[in-house]
Amino acid sequence: MNTDTKTPIVLAFSGGLDTSYCVVELCAQGYDVHTVFVDTGGLAAQEVSWIEQRALSLGASKHHLMDASQLIWDEFVVPLVWSQSRMLGEYPMLCSDRYLIVRLSLQLCDELGTRHFAHGCTGMGNDQLRFDQTVRSVGDYEIHAPVRDLQKQPGNIRDIEIGFLKNIGVSVPEKTGKYSINENLLGVTISGSEIDEFDVPGAETWQISRPRAEWPEQPLRVSIRFEKGIAVALNSQEMAGPKILQQLNTWFGRYGVGRHIYTGDVTIGLKGRIVFECPGIDALLLAHQALEDCVNTRLQNQFRHQVAQRWAELVYTGFFYEPHKQDLEAYLASSQSFVTGTVTLESTGGSMHAIAVESDFIVQDPDAVYAQRCNWSPTEAEGFIKLLGQSSTSAMRVRGKA
Repeated sequence: MNTDTKTPIVLAFSGGLDTSYCVVELCAQGYDVHTVFVDTGGLAAQEVSWIEQRALSLGASKHHLMDASQLIWDEFVVPLVWSQSRMLGEYPMLCSDRYLIVRLSLQLCDELGTRHFAHGCTGMGNDQLRFDQTVRSVGDYEIHAPVRDLQKQPGNIRDIEIGFLKNIGVSVPEKTGKYSINENLLGVTISGSEIDEFDVPGAETWQISRPRAEWPEQPLRVSIRFEKGIAVALNSQEMAGPKILQQLNTWFGRYGVGRHIYTGDVTIGLKGRIVFECPGIDALLLAHQALEDCVNTRLQNQFRHQVAQRWAELVYTGFFYEPHKQDLEAYLASSQSFVTGTVTLESTGGSMHAIAVESDFIVQDPDAVYAQRCNWSPTEAEGFIKLLGQSSTSAMRVRGKA
């Protein structure tokens, strides 16, 4: 059948099990399938090439490649670092490339003159919220979710997909059949198999953080230069944001830094467990906090935690394009006015520390250095303590009479 007579549909394609199934199913439904791989970093050139060949071999009429590495730095990494956000104090939302994948995919829809967009999300996780809500926030499109539709059938969705593809002669790589793997500039996230079952993750689940037996003997020291809260240089060498993150992933990954196992609450009511690695993000967050703690005031640093919690909730649950998120980021940008300086990180393996901070804006009086000297009298200190605790002292005295 001539594709000119078919309705075009854009499928966000990763080459994994779910989106592979989607290509075949959408072709069977009569659509002219255009796959798009939005490159958010993390994959080698040969892997990107394999994804294109995979899409075409499955029946896609055309495959499109779009680069979003700078976008994900500008729109996600920068405010993430400013806010120090981690969902439940642990997960730095490595899934956030989804929002840019959707936005660029919809741009392709506009270029092709179609309102039909498809994704490979299941009906069990948060990704469906991220994809669907972004589509609705950005414009008016019809959403297709072939894998989610499979839930109308009883049984394990992955087993159904694997069986379907094998029955029509489509190979399923062993690893993608066992695990759901997401690699991008931010790091690597893996779920599936024993991870979902709250069992010990297999050694093969760790991708970029090396095991202890492979750690170098010499300690690693890296200096990160920030200007108004944005990382601009490594070891005094200026470079673009995505390159900084890639380099940090490589350097600290060799020392086993960045390994995490996270259990979160899926919005629809399930517990979701993942293995993830993000040595570069961990390094940026640690260095930025060390600098910000030194140059911002006590009240600024306290309020950051409240902003971080709300920003993380919005990003995690699908509201990346919510106006409230933009409001929070306006505050965060203001709070970075003096977050300029250099932080040195060190790792001997498995963890890292911020061992030195240099900045012209450290909030410190040269005549008042903690645990060394002060420019107030003991009488003033005693009076301050008395007044600060006056309410508590009075309360305990009154209640002690009861």
